[in-house]
Amino acid sequence: MFGFTRAQGIGFAVMLAVLVVAPFVAYPIFVMQVMCFALFAMGANLLTGYTGLLSLGQAAYFGMGGYIAGYALQTLHLTPEVGIALGGLVGAAIGVVFGWLSIRRQTIYFAMVTLALAQLVEFFAVQDTGFTGGENGIQGIPRGRLFGVFPVGHDLQFYWVVLAVFVIGFVFVHRVIHSPFGQVVKAIRENENRAISLGYRVEQYKWIVFILAAGLAGVAGAMKALVMGIATLTDVGNATSGIVVLMVLVGGIGTVYGPLIGAAIIIAMQYYLAGFSDWVTVIQLTHPLIT
Repeated sequence: MFGFTRAQGIGFAVMLAVLVVAPFVAYPIFVMQVMCFALFAMGANLLTGYTGLLSLGQAAYFGMGGYIAGYALQTLHLTPEVGIALGGLVGAAIGVVFGWLSIRRQTIYFAMVTLALAQLVEFFAVQDTGFTGGENGIQGIPRGRLFGVFPVGHDLQFYWVVLAVFVIGFVFVHRVIHSPFGQVVKAIRENENRAISLGYRVEQYKWIVFILAAGLAGVAGAMKALVMGIATLTDVGNATSGIVVLMVLVGGIGTVYGPLIGAAIIIAMQYYLAGFSDWVTVIQLTHPLIT
C-alpha cells in the first residue's frame, strides 16, 4: 500500500500509532509544532538530502505560507483548509521563480543565491506592513471551521487536521523518493555529469524538486501560523532557514524519518531549554557536533 515495503509499512504504522496517542500524553501544541516543522524539514531534505542542493532560503516559502494563511483566515474569513492550500500554492509559486533563478548555480553559489532571494522576501515582509503587519506580524489568527462546518478552534480538534496533512505530506514525499523520478534525482546527486550523459534534463529535475520543497514549506508555514495563531518576521528570517537545515542534519540527511526525528529533537530543545535564553542557539548548534 502506498508503495511501502513490509518493513517500511511497519515503521509507518508505528509512527502513526505514536502520533495518534501523542496528544493525550504530551502537550498538543508541542506535537503539532513538531509535525509542522517535520513537514518543513521533509521538503528541505528532499532538496538537500536527495538532490544534493543546499538551500539557505527555505524560510521564504515557510514564512510567506504563514502570512497568506493568516491573511486568508483573519481578513478574508476563508476556511482553514483553503488557507493551508493557499500557503502551499504561494510557496510553490515563489519556488517556481526562485528555483528558475538559482538552479543554474552549483554548491556554495547555489546556497548564496537562495539566501539572497530569501532576504528579498524578508525585506518585503518588513516593508509591506499592510499585508504582513511588519514587526508586529499577523496576530490572533483564527482557525475557523473546517469546510465551513466543523469547528477546529480547540487544540485537540485542530490536532487531527495537522496530523492528516502531515501524513499526506509524508506519504507524498515517500512516493516521490521511491518513484523512477526519485531514482533519477538521487542519480543526479551522486554523479550529475553521468546523469547528463545518459540524456536526463538535469535542470528540469532540480527545478521540480525545488518547487516541491517550496510547496511543502508553504503548507508547513500555513499550518504553523494556524497552530500558534500568529505569523511573524521570525518565520521568514534567516534563523528559520538555518533551523530547518539543522533539523535535517540532526535527524539524518537523506533518510525518510530523519526530518521527523530532527524536528522533534530541535523543538523539544527549544521548549525545555527556554530558560537558557540565547544559549539555546549555541546548544543546538553544538548538538550535532557531539552526536
